[in-house]
Amino acid sequence: MELKQIPLAQTHRELGARMATFAGFEMPIRYTSLVEEHMTVRERVGIFDVSHMGEFLITGAGALDLIQYTTCNDASKLSDGQAQYSCFINQQGGIIDDLLVYKIEQDHYLTVVNASNIDKDWEWLNQQNAFGATLTNLSPDICLFAVQGPLAAKTLQGLTEVALDSQKYYTFSIGTFAGVQDVIISATGYTGSGGYELYLPAKHAAKVWDAICEQGKSFGLKPIGLGARDTLRLEKGYCLYGNDLSDETTPLEAGLGWITKFSKSFVGADILQGQKEGGISKKLIGFTMEDRGIPRKDYRILDRSGDEIGVVTSGSQSPCLGIGIGMGYIRIENAGIDNEIFIEIRNKPVKAIIKKLPLV
Repeated sequence: MELKQIPLAQTHRELGARMATFAGFEMPIRYTSLVEEHMTVRERVGIFDVSHMGEFLITGAGALDLIQYTTCNDASKLSDGQAQYSCFINQQGGIIDDLLVYKIEQDHYLTVVNASNIDKDWEWLNQQNAFGATLTNLSPDICLFAVQGPLAAKTLQGLTEVALDSQKYYTFSIGTFAGVQDVIISATGYTGSGGYELYLPAKHAAKVWDAICEQGKSFGLKPIGLGARDTLRLEKGYCLYGNDLSDETTPLEAGLGWITKFSKSFVGADILQGQKEGGISKKLIGFTMEDRGIPRKDYRILDRSGDEIGVVTSGSQSPCLGIGIGMGYIRIENAGIDNEIFIEIRNKPVKAIIKKLPLV
């Protein structure tokens, strides 16, 4: 299958990015070093091109009904200009995808889905659309830039009249940005360091990217690849679909009970209600390594006796902590905070401690 290209792929190559395949797209993984890029976002400001993500417009009188039926969070609570984190749920209570729901105005919503799931989610939504909603796949026509870090607002404010400092977390505005009209400026992100995500027409991608990079020079802004995006989200305990979330894991097992609302009817709600009442058998936990070693996806998690009690779903070296960190599913009886566990690395058990998320 031919690799999909984001509009600015050549720009990233010219910036010296190491490119690699991610979710069927050729994407910038890093430009300099992972640690340098990671700390740039934690301490100053960085810009990510995440234009591989998917965007579906859902409009019409049945728009909210469709969203309510297919997602586990309660979108009826959204006001215009608010965003919400949610999941699409299958008939077995598993997670089809995690997503953001934006309420633009009444009967007018934007959903943002993971790049690897665009086709799957699109098919699922259309199958469930017994509500007469109008669905439009905007994914090929929208670019998404994430400007993240403590200096993000100062970096971007010179490019828009939207008062960025007054935007609360998980709210958004639609305004002119870098001379481009109708840009969604969203106070959201996947790094835990604050910042904004900008949705704009793909035809203006180069103009907006260049304007942000020029504006950001005095603030130390640098382009950041998906490698640092992964370590940033892992330190904060944010789930990655395909690793920590899947069709076989439920939101309750993943620690997402806070976005699972039983005040409405939705696909898989009966399964999740039963799980809530009867209890879960496995749970997603975070951990830090006590001994030297870097945990990786699919490494076995053991108890003191050497019995397998779970599996690592995400793991890396933490640039902020300087030690190995990870997340994984383990048996509920072993999942207590501060419990000692062992990660099997090269056939040897390496000690780790379960920690409350976030890890940083």
